[in-house]
Amino acid sequence: MSIENLIGREEECKRLAECLSENRTQLVVIYGRRRIGKTYLIEEFFDGEFAFRMTGEYNAPRTMQLRNFANELSLQTNTPGRVPKDWKEAFWELRKYLSELPLDQKQVVFFDELPWMDTPNSHFLAEFEYFWNSWGSRRKNLVLIVCGSAASWLIDHIENNKGGLFNRLTCRIFLKPFNLYQTEKYLVSKNINWLRREICECYMIMGGIPYYLSLLRHELSYTENIDHIFFRKRAELWDEFRHLYQTLFSNSESYVKIVEALGLTRSEISDATGLSKNGVLTKMLNNLENSGFIRIISFYGKKKKDTLYQLADYYSLFYFRFIKDGAIKDERYWSNSINLPSHYPWSGFSFELLCMDHIRQIKKKLEIGGVLSEQSIWYQRGDKNNKGAQIDLLIDRRDRVINVCEMKFSNETFTIDKDYDADLRHKITAFRNTTGTKSNLMLTMITSYGVKKNIYSGIVQREVLMDDLFIPE
Repeated sequence: MSIENLIGREEECKRLAECLSENRTQLVVIYGRRRIGKTYLIEEFFDGEFAFRMTGEYNAPRTMQLRNFANELSLQTNTPGRVPKDWKEAFWELRKYLSELPLDQKQVVFFDELPWMDTPNSHFLAEFEYFWNSWGSRRKNLVLIVCGSAASWLIDHIENNKGGLFNRLTCRIFLKPFNLYQTEKYLVSKNINWLRREICECYMIMGGIPYYLSLLRHELSYTENIDHIFFRKRAELWDEFRHLYQTLFSNSESYVKIVEALGLTRSEISDATGLSKNGVLTKMLNNLENSGFIRIISFYGKKKKDTLYQLADYYSLFYFRFIKDGAIKDERYWSNSINLPSHYPWSGFSFELLCMDHIRQIKKKLEIGGVLSEQSIWYQRGDKNNKGAQIDLLIDRRDRVINVCEMKFSNETFTIDKDYDADLRHKITAFRNTTGTKSNLMLTMITSYGVKKNIYSGIVQREVLMDDLFIPE
């Protein structure tokens, strides 16, 4: 077991260790977004020591998958491998091999990218189920681990299986992106010591995706790194978007349409994309949510059907804003344009996403971590007689207090001027009058460096600073 390199995965390692220590067979499923580090976690934790392991090959037919199986089994047994004619024969060969191993030692079997093995008409899933039910589930020393980036397949066919694998899962691990605390810790391990504002902005581009972060180079500045990874010719992530969606979803074009239309309700997404308001759209939205690309946000005081679907993948947002059309030819674009006003809409929205992803840290700073609460948004459409209003984060607490949160990403201490003061007061008044809430409304500013004290700053009742978002959970 080797966990020295597993920054930010303490809870996952603890759970895997529990699986190893228990005196029963284990069926473990690990899923999460592509590039999140699922394979790296398993390989590092088990230090490459597997009784058998196999990786599914993307878009490969059954014959090629079976050939890969035979080759892997041959490496384990040190004998020439015969390609099985089907998956029934393949799992029988695996059973014979594992049966010869010592019963007093844990046998770890790892199927990486399992969904890619389930090719059309291959009967892979049926034979996998039979292998587990007829033999594997009775082996107290067997730890069978499956993972894949196609979270929807794993959820549908393993976790929610209604057939031979029903209620067989013993451990489920959903691998999340790093938070800011873990990201900073990881960067320091790479000898990258940036200002926290630079770490935040880097996070607003890459999210806490370990593979993306691994591309950063300590000898380059933050802006030079972004240019190097995204804007130079044939940069490492120049075609990442295409791979990201094509390898996860068979009809990736429709999924991309949905992602481009996010920030809307389900009905509005249907209208914007031309996709019918039926179970297919619902399934696609669920798949995107399970894969970590979108989040569902409630409207304050509205029914569940009125929820908002929001893009939660930082890389996709960055791609749509700066890379998609290929109009940027400057290989030093980020260094040359970092402080231009054209970046403000992107940075403002991305910072809001960052705050939503660090709601635990925000609540900890506000000393309400133990108070039951719900997050939501609210807006009121304007017309010729009334000015509209929007609040992007409400923390509705059981103690009858609502934190009305305003999020501002800036280069310096944020200044509330006369116009913004009037806007804030309008939002609070409109929210109270429209919703009829009797809760105490507490204006909470979440900013990079705090709010500058002046004649208008008194409206702010609580503050959360950028540094507070780096608090460990």
